[in-house]
Amino acid sequence: MTSLEKKRLGTWIRLITNSNIIVKEIRNRFRSEFDVTLPRFDLMSALDRCPAGLTMGELSKQLLVSNGNVTGIVERLQNEGLVKRWALPTDKRVFSVGLTAKGKSSFKKMARVHEEWINEIFGDIEDSDLDIITEQMDALRASLKHKNNKDL
Repeated sequence: MTSLEKKRLGTWIRLITNSNIIVKEIRNRFRSEFDVTLPRFDLMSALDRCPAGLTMGELSKQLLVSNGNVTGIVERLQNEGLVKRWALPTDKRVFSVGLTAKGKSSFKKMARVHEEWINEIFGDIEDSDLDIITEQMDALRASLKHKNNKDL
């Protein structure tokens, strides 16, 4: 293995390790403070960004999970009155999902606290370093998108 190959592998390991540390912390905080899972928050976040609703397939694609995973989360959220589902007029087999007023309110509370957590977790990183990290992550994403020719 060349020096550059070792560096690439080391970078990959650092990315995954740091990501896992942050995700674990956020998961634990969601569970202890709101008794919700991170996938549930992520789904509600996707719906919050699209007030007109998303189809189950669009949700799966945005969240990078299977339709089955999305269906289970949506069903639980619907049972709690946080989301609503409706069939598309053009195809009764396809359902869109959107947040209810209760769901929007619940999500907004979680999102405010989530933002505080992220600011706390990244609080020791200087503004200029955040700019560098963001620039490098954007470059990595562009490279991956180009190589995979996919929407990432």
